Amino acid sequence: MDKTIISVAVVGSGPTKDMNPAVPYTPKEIAEAAIECHKAGAAITHIHVRDPETGIVCSRIELFKEVVDRIRQACDIAINLTTSGGNIKGENIIEERLEPVTLKPEICSLDIGSLNFGTRVFMNPPEWGVAAAKRMREHRVKPEIEVFDAGHIRQARYMIEEGLFEDPPFIQLCMGPGWGIEATPENLIFMKSLLPPDVIWSALGVGKGQLPMITMAFLMGGHI
Repeated sequence: MDKTIISVAVVGSGPTKDMNPAVPYTPKEIAEAAIECHKAGAAITHIHVRDPETGIVCSRIELFKEVVDRIRQACDIAINLTTSGGNIKGENIIEERLEPVTLKPEICSLDIGSLNFGTRVFMNPPEWGVAAAKRMREHRVKPEIEVFDAGHIRQARYMIEEGLFEDPPFIQLCMGPGWGIEATPENLIFMKSLLPPDVIWSALGVGKGQLPMITMAFLMGGHI
């Protein structure tokens, strides 16, 4: 049996210290949390950054760089930087979202397909996916293709067929986000059935969906 890859996101875009005082905000806190998870067995850390003063999700490149530098000084966990573009606005959104790629982490997330994400629209138009895939290849960064619904897998399959990703593609099944696909056992089996052959895949569940989704993914031969 192949080894299971464990990824850890020590802080996403939603949790706050009001919900849990352990939620890290500063680059130092985020890096230290990732390093501790590596000691516990995590192979990949998925990194978002926050404004250190307010805790609001942001995409400031200097914060990403500080987190990356602190982690690399301490351990060899694979770093996966988000390109979701928290709170980026303006005319050059694609370029700003892709700034973390220039730090040359091992992996960057690549969100496929738009969806209603709670009270906002998470915009990922087709031109974004193509631009991100090409930029990551230029920098030799592995894309983590994040899909939030069945149609997103169709788009990912098309991009794979077009040769935009090096083999083997890495696909993350994101279950239960916003108004994406619901985190149920039936839906995870369905989403897995749509994947092309010979991909590396993992799954996550938002909130209370996390434990059942990663348990099922593990039993189905996926990563978590």
